Amino acid sequence: MTFTLHVDGPAWRQHTESVRDALRTAIRDGGPGSRLGDLVPVAKGNGYGLGLTRLADESTRLGVDRLAVGTIFEVPAVASRYAGDILVLTPWDPRDAIATQRWADIEASEYAGRVIRTIGDVHTARLIPAGSRVLFEGITSMRRFGLLETDLLAFVATDAFHTAVRSGQVRIEGLALHLPLAMPEIHHVAPDVPRGTSARVLEVQGWARTWRAALEELSRVQCPVGEHANTLWVSHLTDDELRAVRGLEPEVAINARVGTRLWLGDGAALSARGTILAVHQVGRRFAVGYRQRKAKDDGLLIVVGGGTSHGVAMAAPTPAANLRQRAIAAGTGALEAAGRSRSPFSWGDKLLWFAEPPHMQVSMLWLPESAVREGVAHGLRAPAVGETLDCRVRHTTALFDAVITDA
Repeated sequence: MTFTLHVDGPAWRQHTESVRDALRTAIRDGGPGSRLGDLVPVAKGNGYGLGLTRLADESTRLGVDRLAVGTIFEVPAVASRYAGDILVLTPWDPRDAIATQRWADIEASEYAGRVIRTIGDVHTARLIPAGSRVLFEGITSMRRFGLLETDLLAFVATDAFHTAVRSGQVRIEGLALHLPLAMPEIHHVAPDVPRGTSARVLEVQGWARTWRAALEELSRVQCPVGEHANTLWVSHLTDDELRAVRGLEPEVAINARVGTRLWLGDGAALSARGTILAVHQVGRRFAVGYRQRKAKDDGLLIVVGGGTSHGVAMAAPTPAANLRQRAIAAGTGALEAAGRSRSPFSWGDKLLWFAEPPHMQVSMLWLPESAVREGVAHGLRAPAVGETLDCRVRHTTALFDAVITDA
């Protein structure tokens, strides 16, 4: 095991339980007569660094009835470990030939009846396979996937859809709204909305009214929509915003999708570490690595587990939003142009320098002799083979050799 994620099990589980309880309180805090709902944990990609099966197991432990995955390709990994409903967030589209084949495999599986497909445009809405459980997605200010309000209303008014619903060929699970993290701009506010209501809440309320109109149309033509149809599946709302939606729309059930906050919200419970595999004493001007870069001073060359295949130093672009962030970006760029890059590995509280860009499975790091003496004087052990270095990672792009959970 050379690159590992260590999980403080009791602290991590306490955090996930606290998030569950907070969301349930916000969703269900509407007084008598309000429809309920629940949180919907999201397990997608690399499982937020923890793995999909681990998140499926934890979702079972949290006692939730529904779990969301990112794509159809992730369904088998969680279906074998989780007995509830599984929502596929990426909209179904038969024009994606490879995904369509995987959908066919899932439809032939023993857990096919537990899988819910998202419908995000008019073209795919007209092609919904018989026997499908569907969640319509409305386009929001996120502008990624979703139906326009006019297209959704027009589609639910079609005779073909009425026939599919009446015959039980299509089972409606509600409306999905994927909202942005930043606050969107709202250009029109209904007169009956309380002052100070957030733009995200206003956007949800607007869609709630549209969805209510769609369900009323189906009721008018005597289509049995089922008990879950009047449900909003929302993301990126704060607890206060969920309470506000509940207050404005007490007749709608609310399912709150949650991923990062649930799994990664307690950063202190998660620790990425690379195992030291070799330590070499090098002198000033010693050449090392693929690129034969020369040491700037006497010190240690440390080879540590963790490279590009693990996601080490693989950062996504982050726009600089203020002057300080721009200055940091400019300074980092200047250092890299001069052939120097800080690594995400640390000894004590000191981030170490890369000797050269990380390799596929290991990284080579500089630790100057002066820094070794200073660290040892403050009680640190000199780096040695078999010990570990902490590593800062982006959990959604990290791949660990092992995930170790303390009891």
